[in-house]
Amino acid sequence: MGSSDSKLNFRKAVIQLTTKTQPVEATDDAFWDQFWADTATSVQDVFALVPAAEIRAVREESPSNLATLCYKAVEKLVQGAESGCHSEKEKQIVLNCSRLLTRVLPYIFEDPDWRGFFWSTVPGAGRGGGEEDDENARPLAESLLLAIADLLFCPDFTVQSHRRSTVDSAEDVHSLDSCEYIWEAGVGFAHSPQPNYIHDMNRMELLKLLLTCFSEAMYLPPAPESGSTNPWVQFFCSTENRHALPLFTSLLNTVCAYDPVGYGIPYNHLLFSDYREPLVEEAAQVLIVTLDHDSASSASPTVDGTTTGTAMDDADPPGPENLFVNYLSRIHREEDFQFILKGIARLLSNPLLQTYLPNSTKKIQFHQELLVLFWKLCDFNKKFLFFVLKSSDVLDILVPILFFLNDARADQSRVGLMHIGVFILLLLSGERNFGVRLNKPYSVRVPMDIPVFTGTHADLLIVVFHKIITSGHQRLQPLFDCLLTIVVNVSPYLKSLSMVTANKLLHLLEAFSTTWFLFSAAQNHHLVFFLLEVFNNIIQYQFDGNSNLVYAIIRKRSVFHQLANLPTDPPTIHKALQRRRRTPEPLSRTGSQEGTSMEGSRPAAPAEPGTLKTSLVATPGIDKLTEKSQVSEDGTLRSLEPEPQQSSEDGSPAKGEPSQAWREQRRPSSSSASGQWSPTPEWVLSWKSKLPLQTIMRLLQVLVPQVEKICIDKGLTDESEILRFLQHGTLVGLLPVPHPILIRKYQANSGTAMWFRTYMWGVIYLRNVDPPVWYDTDVKLFEIQRV
Repeated sequence: MGSSDSKLNFRKAVIQLTTKTQPVEATDDAFWDQFWADTATSVQDVFALVPAAEIRAVREESPSNLATLCYKAVEKLVQGAESGCHSEKEKQIVLNCSRLLTRVLPYIFEDPDWRGFFWSTVPGAGRGGGEEDDENARPLAESLLLAIADLLFCPDFTVQSHRRSTVDSAEDVHSLDSCEYIWEAGVGFAHSPQPNYIHDMNRMELLKLLLTCFSEAMYLPPAPESGSTNPWVQFFCSTENRHALPLFTSLLNTVCAYDPVGYGIPYNHLLFSDYREPLVEEAAQVLIVTLDHDSASSASPTVDGTTTGTAMDDADPPGPENLFVNYLSRIHREEDFQFILKGIARLLSNPLLQTYLPNSTKKIQFHQELLVLFWKLCDFNKKFLFFVLKSSDVLDILVPILFFLNDARADQSRVGLMHIGVFILLLLSGERNFGVRLNKPYSVRVPMDIPVFTGTHADLLIVVFHKIITSGHQRLQPLFDCLLTIVVNVSPYLKSLSMVTANKLLHLLEAFSTTWFLFSAAQNHHLVFFLLEVFNNIIQYQFDGNSNLVYAIIRKRSVFHQLANLPTDPPTIHKALQRRRRTPEPLSRTGSQEGTSMEGSRPAAPAEPGTLKTSLVATPGIDKLTEKSQVSEDGTLRSLEPEPQQSSEDGSPAKGEPSQAWREQRRPSSSSASGQWSPTPEWVLSWKSKLPLQTIMRLLQVLVPQVEKICIDKGLTDESEILRFLQHGTLVGLLPVPHPILIRKYQANSGTAMWFRTYMWGVIYLRNVDPPVWYDTDVKLFEIQRV
């Protein structure tokens, strides 16, 4: 039968279904088989031939027929899993049912009345079909999930058969050990099976259905208290699924082993179509959804040094019920960590390779999913985090993240990408090793729209952060605290900043310490505190190599004197706010010598008008996101309890939703005008008295006269002589006693867990356009907006 006949018959069946007003019996196979038995329709065909309006009409007008359609389709998948899909016809039926369910499920989820349907048992669905079987019948959802799991390890359908000859009987589905059929070499599996296009396509279709099952989460509004586990994920990742371990390993290895470059030969992808990429994307999406687990609310797996013969270490306690999270948290072998880190770094760097030889390699699009995966690895497996920071390999993750941050800074549709990149760097910056690694010289010249500099990875990080703060869009303001917290965390370890970087830091201080900025929002002075902390850390702990920064501080000494003498009288405060109304620009761009950007770079572009984006929930404020720790003499961290006085000092009320208030406070236009908050002399005095200026004032007191003397004696206008003097100068014994180093470490909390859930599903929603699985359905987790 030709494909056009096939489509026609399928369409006829759909029309019959939508026009029948009477229920069709489940036993009427002649009717139901039209949907899957005699057709060969692609998933795109199914989406075109089953319009949304018709699915909704059946749901409203003949619900029993929609229920029977779902039940029969699941039944066919269960039969296929039982029989092992030996004939081509059986394989076709499984694929057709899989596509049909992928099409229909979102319309079941969008209607609250239908939500329980898949979790109910279907009468007469017991094995024998008799009444007595109904007691132990499984809910439809469980049957469906177990069938998908079995089908993902089905010899000659989704995995290579191990049969020696065709004479042997087919492998028995029930006795098959799926651990021998893992899809790709890597963690816990050494054998790399022959690539097989058909198997990859079949896996992809089943994973798409699995992802659609999990997507019920998109139809529930974001609720902060909902530590709600997704029932589909919960069951699939439980001990009920005998394939949980091999499937977790298959997904992880498929993603981390993928090399889109085409075996290192430039332009190779133009000769060979890469059928692996769609599978890898689908695998990455399924993986991050199964790992959606609020680590703050559950016993996190222990980190101890035990190693066992297996890929997963057998640390007690057993850890989370979700086996995927459990397995991820117990990976511990160095070679496994190396494989994962190299794989993720290779894929994240892929879009950067594009810029050397345009179109020479295939450009992957799933870097956001990879960043979520990397986040989960670091968050759930502390040994992995320590491994990442143990060598300079962490820089292979850092550089791509900085590239994405810089590239997306002007694009409203990529706010989520900006946040996850910053969250990852915040997590890494809580570890001393990260700061130490940043001292490695930066020589890789990825074309980026930033000033040219000669220096280290620390310079790169600060230059990119400066660019984000001064030329990103307004919606990034809530991230400024995070960006500066990262710089504070690494500052005690930075051996030598370049002159370009030193000037950028002082430009930020200048911009943040203008009276109109300080007085226009209750939280803005925090940014000045962060920057002063950076300068103090470097002067106290890394003075020797940082003559560029010391010189920049001396040149811009007036900024520090202005801060020390900040006016607190009502008329001046009022005047500063008047000025603000005339100056809507968030930060002055002046006073920062931009210099030329790197060649080959393209300026960061705003989103094309009309670009779709999904809304995100607010992220918690920096005080909720992080926990203060003090670094002791021996380098160990001691947690500091937060002082209870926090809220009154800011002048912001302690009660109420912090993130919402936070967003409002940061928008310079919205405070006193709406009568919410206005600065008072008492408020200014309360924090002005705490500005940590002592160390810098002492440095200026000692060095400024000496520098001025050199200039007068030698008639100098030449920087190099002064820098040489500062390089050999010392302040030993002249500065106040060094303060203890404070680190603000990321801490898991339900606010970020909810943020990750909305971000991750938003990415998945927008990336699945062919077929558009969720498009135009009534999702509740986020809003779809146009830029």
